[in-house]
Amino acid sequence: MLQRVAEWAVPILGLFYLGQGKECPVCGCRRRKFLPYGYVSPRENALCPKCLALERHRLLWLWLLRESDLGRGAMALPRMLHIAPEVALMRRFRKMYASTPERYITADLESPLADMHFDVQHIPLKDGEMDAIICNHIMEHVEDDRLAMRELYRILRRGGWGVVLSPVEREREHTFEDDTITDKDERTRIFGQYDHRRIYGRDYADRLREAGFEVMVIPYKDSFTPAEQERYALTDEDLYVVYKP
Repeated sequence: MLQRVAEWAVPILGLFYLGQGKECPVCGCRRRKFLPYGYVSPRENALCPKCLALERHRLLWLWLLRESDLGRGAMALPRMLHIAPEVALMRRFRKMYASTPERYITADLESPLADMHFDVQHIPLKDGEMDAIICNHIMEHVEDDRLAMRELYRILRRGGWGVVLSPVEREREHTFEDDTITDKDERTRIFGQYDHRRIYGRDYADRLREAGFEVMVIPYKDSFTPAEQERYALTDEDLYVVYKP
């Protein structure tokens, strides 16, 4: 419901930001700045007022177009599973896969916007069924993230790839989790959101490797000029790109 309301309410707010300072690479929208957005502490220049893309969505879309087989003229688009699909990316993928819609599958625990509904810890797909997986900001919510990562590995074909992003605190060496903290306010204070179960540290990539993946940690923002970084309002989060050998 919130996403449906945001589809018409946010663009109206965006009319107050008309200008040329910022550009969304996902939808091409130009504004003098983007809208603030954040669960606890709003971030400036975060939300595109047209397609609702956030900083990480813009960075990921640029990587997908420039570095993956989605943008390199592959003979056939990969069979992709998009878990908890972000509206901005889902719209672009729907258009991209318009002639072969069966090759793009969205999934969520409950959202009516998704094609399938399941718990990522138990994915009802066959071994090696998918060529590519997009799964962003999910693992910090999952009870057994290692099980969920093994499920992603299982359904990906050999040679397949995926992007599995989560919030990572680079200054933290080890992931912190404590399910004995049950008070919502206290969990929000410690974990950033009441429904987060852990704060990932630099060992996040190691957890993905434990599931069997080869992992590339890519500071992709650094591949853009300072002017481009400013224009697109990109996050400095790393991209975690996984491959199944």
